[in-house]
Amino acid sequence: MSSLSQEIQGFSAARLRKRSTRVTTVTGEKLLETRSGDLFHVTRDTERESSDACGFVQDSSLDLQVGTITPFLLLSSQDAAHDLDTLKKLKVTHVLNVAYGVENVFPDLFTYKTVTVLDLPETDITSYFPECFQFIKEAMQQGGVVLVHCNAGVSRSASVVIGFLMSQENMSFNEAFSAVKTARPSVQPNPGFMKQLKMYNT
Repeated sequence: MSSLSQEIQGFSAARLRKRSTRVTTVTGEKLLETRSGDLFHVTRDTERESSDACGFVQDSSLDLQVGTITPFLLLSSQDAAHDLDTLKKLKVTHVLNVAYGVENVFPDLFTYKTVTVLDLPETDITSYFPECFQFIKEAMQQGGVVLVHCNAGVSRSASVVIGFLMSQENMSFNEAFSAVKTARPSVQPNPGFMKQLKMYNT
């Protein structure tokens, strides 16, 4: 009986089947690595290559889930903010955009306010609260419905809404965070925003 090492050494490369592996590099280039026996060949994978390649797995599915915080206050990603059917169905009248580089696509149909906020832990999110809260209160006073969004509807816009509940509804951080998390389960402010919200005094 031969040992395992003898079997491995005696295994002929010619018995290996041809294998191809698709690889995406950090720069987004699509490659096809083909191995046949001892031969190894790399070519560009033209079937998968596209001009918008980005080097990571893209989630191209739309996030149209909108969290209803109060009857007049909604929270979502930019996808919902750019979906006219969703906005009309929810009777949105005002849109607060706290994203970076996201345009307001229906300027003739809704009242917009853009407050450009970077989603970085060192960003002072509370410094943006006064103008955001003023816009939300104006929408409420006009009998409107305001949708607050950033890019993903997870950190910046969620922080603004949590802060609004703490400021205007006298909620504690835990109460406000729980209410927003219940309405939109994906919310998760970055660590810096979480720390600021916990320390936020109305």
